[in-house]
Formats: sequence, C-alpha cells, structure tokens
Amino acid sequence: MMRNAKQRGFTLLELMVVMVIAGIILGMISVTAVPGKKQHLEREAKRISSLLEVARDEAILRNLPVAIELDQFAYRFLIRSEQRWIPLKDDLLRERQYDISPLTLTLEPAPVQPGQFRIVFGREPVDKPFVLTLQSDAEKISIRADGIGHFYVDQ
Repeated sequence: MMRNAKQRGFTLLELMVVMVIAGIILGMISVTAVPGKKQHLEREAKRISSLLEVARDEAILRNLPVAIELDQFAYRFLIRSEQRWIPLKDDLLRERQYDISPLTLTLEPAPVQPGQFRIVFGREPVDKPFVLTLQSDAEKISIRADGIGHFYVDQ
C-alpha cells in the first residue's frame, strides 16, 4: 500500500487541547450565569421596592392604612379594617417567600416593638422616611424611602 504524503485530520492531542479549552470557556460562562447571593438579594430588594410603591398607592386609593410585615423568611401585605390587620387579598400584594433565607432585617428608625418589622402606609401621600436593610451572610442591600413615595435600592 502506498502512503499518502499529506495526511489529513487532527491528532488526538490536538483534539484533547480543543476540548479542554472549550470546557474551560463553558465553565467560566456557567459560573457567571448562575446568580450569587448578591444578585438574589438585589433582585429581592428591587421587587420589594416596587411593591412598596404599589402598597403606598393602594393605601391612598382605598383610603385605608396598608402595611408590609417582614420576617426572616417572607413578607406579606396587610390592610387595616375594623380595628384589626387582615392579609390583603391581591395577586400583586400577596405573601411571598424570599429567594434566599433566612435574612437578617434592620429598620431605621428602629421599630416600636423590637423584632417586629411592619411599615405602615397611611392615607396621606407623605409618610415617614425609613431605611430597610436586607442581609444574607456578608451581603447586604438597603431600600430607602424618602417619605414622598420614592423608594431607592442602595448597594
């Protein structure tokens, strides 16, 4: 048999090098595509910030106080009716679990009852400013309210 002077194709070593490079690139992409605690916390803070705006508007529209009550695992919205707080039956302002939990919460000014995190929106368009901080391990993010209906997420 006569051998062809020019062989075509790749050697096994060349194929292995290409596979290793492709694996490294895919590994880097998958690490950056999976959100970490910071991204989960930021997304949760933005969601809560948006829902706070809705709750504030709901209190004005219904002419009844609306509150958000938070704990380390979930948050819920309440409405004041006949001298008691009842859960708000609304698709948007329903009870929700955090993506990551438990969270450590702080509220400034400090709540009247320690450990109870309830922010109340009245019927007036002006409320007291506050800062709500969500923390998971070393990651923390704050939601600031200016008292006139604007909510900001601070890193």
